[in-house]
Amino acid sequence: MASFRIRQYQEQDYEAVRALFARGILEHAPAGFRHILRSARVRLALLAVFVAARAAAGSWVLGLGAVALALVLLWVLVRSLSTDYVRDALGTDLCDVPGTYLRPDRCFWVAEEGGTVVGMVAAVPAGRGELELKRLSVSREHRGRGLARALCREVLGFARARGYGAVVLYTSMVQVAAQRLYEEQGFRRVGTSYPSLLGTLLNFQIFHY
Repeated sequence: MASFRIRQYQEQDYEAVRALFARGILEHAPAGFRHILRSARVRLALLAVFVAARAAAGSWVLGLGAVALALVLLWVLVRSLSTDYVRDALGTDLCDVPGTYLRPDRCFWVAEEGGTVVGMVAAVPAGRGELELKRLSVSREHRGRGLARALCREVLGFARARGYGAVVLYTSMVQVAAQRLYEEQGFRRVGTSYPSLLGTLLNFQIFHY
C-alpha cells in the first residue's frame, strides 16, 4: 500500500473519476446477464419462445433463431440497467463532485499511484445519524492489493470522527467481490430492493448493508 496515496478529490480528477466509475459499473453487465440466464423464469420464457416460433414456422432453425434474437434483446435489457445507472450518476453527483461531496459532513476521496487516479470512494449523510458509503471503485489493474479496503477504512474513520452511528451502503447482487469486502469490514446485509421495474422483471436485486 505504500505506493498508493489517498487524498481528497481535486478538480483535475474530474474526467478520471467519471471514467473509472463508468468502467467499474459496466464491467458487471456480463455477470448480470449470466445471473439472469440462471433464472427458471427466464429459461421457461426462452423455451416458450422456441416452441412458439417452431410451431409457427415449422422449422427448428427458425425456432433457434428466435431464441438467439431473444437472448440478444435480453442482453440489451440487462446492460441497460448498468448504462442507465451510469448515466444517472454522471448527470447528478459525479457531474458536480465538489458541490455534492466537499462539505464538512461528507467527503470524496481518490487513490492515486504515480499521479494516476486508480480508486475512489465517497460518503454522504443518509439520515438518522447514518453515513452512506458510495461510489467505491478500483481500477481492474490495481485490485487485489488492499486498496478497496483502505478506501473503505477511510470512510469508516470519517464516520467515527464525526460521530455517525452507522455506515450504510448499497451494492448489486452480482458484485460478489464487493459483498465479500464489505462483510470482511463488519457490514451485514439488512435488506434488498430492485433498482427499477425492469430490475424487478429480471429479478435483479440491490443488497442493503
